[in-house]
Amino acid sequence: MKVTVVGAGAVGATCADNIARKELAQELVLLDIKEGFAEGKAQDMMQTAALLGFDTKISGSTNDYSKTANSDVVVITSGLPRKPGMTREELIGTNAGIVKGVCENILKHSPNAIIIVISNPMDTMTYLALQSTGLPKNRIIGMGGTLDSARFKYQLSTTLDCSPADLNAIVVGGHGDTTMIPLIKHATWNSIPVTKFLDAAAQEKIVNDTMVGGATLTKLLGTSAWYAPGAAGAALVESIVRDEKKLFTCCVSLNGEYGQKDICLGVPVVIGKNGWEKIVAMDLSADEQAAFNKSADAVRSMNDVLKTL
Repeated sequence: MKVTVVGAGAVGATCADNIARKELAQELVLLDIKEGFAEGKAQDMMQTAALLGFDTKISGSTNDYSKTANSDVVVITSGLPRKPGMTREELIGTNAGIVKGVCENILKHSPNAIIIVISNPMDTMTYLALQSTGLPKNRIIGMGGTLDSARFKYQLSTTLDCSPADLNAIVVGGHGDTTMIPLIKHATWNSIPVTKFLDAAAQEKIVNDTMVGGATLTKLLGTSAWYAPGAAGAALVESIVRDEKKLFTCCVSLNGEYGQKDICLGVPVVIGKNGWEKIVAMDLSADEQAAFNKSADAVRSMNDVLKTL
């Protein structure tokens, strides 16, 4: 099994580190456009192998895509990171060219790869990857909802003073501060609805704090977060390479599901060796469906920017 991570910055390196520690691949390639950067990160990680006990072989490459040949899974993290005060929408112009170029170069050497998109604005970059490559839709996966759902569980666990591992909670819709939809009415604590433990004010605060989770970290750190995004990408890689059939919220192509077409948006999907293998239907309330439709409209407006580039 071979995995490539494109972009050796904080998110890409963290994703690669998680993949190596879990020995999800025999070979792991880290690629970046900055001279020597990926090679340095790869060497640094390999020097932890004896300490951490993993056998994954990690190598770095400066923009030499031939070294990524025959990758089974490719994670794309490259692109301009979000700065304080910058919206994901503002990233479209620069990152669209980067993501399209990466996809073209990857597929020259790994035509059967499953592609995981982390680059922002993630919903639009996932849609671009699908449209520009012509790949079967199950092989293009946007990571956003996986991260957003983890952040949702963090907010719930902090308020409930419980283990995040005991929570089932998902965020659907777009991967944006105003487009994501934390489905708190569907969230459970070991099968018990969390709404039994939280009053309306607490529920609203958890939802709001989840929606601004990324922006909050950007303000605190001065750049985008990396530990949780990297771990989220690695979790998807794990479910693919180990064919775990785990249920994640991911940005995938919709063709009538949840009342939407010609768009990539976050919904619950089963992730296995073939990429995303099944969209799981949920019974959304009228308000939840209206919010989902509004989120889709906002993402479409961002996708329309691609037509002007």
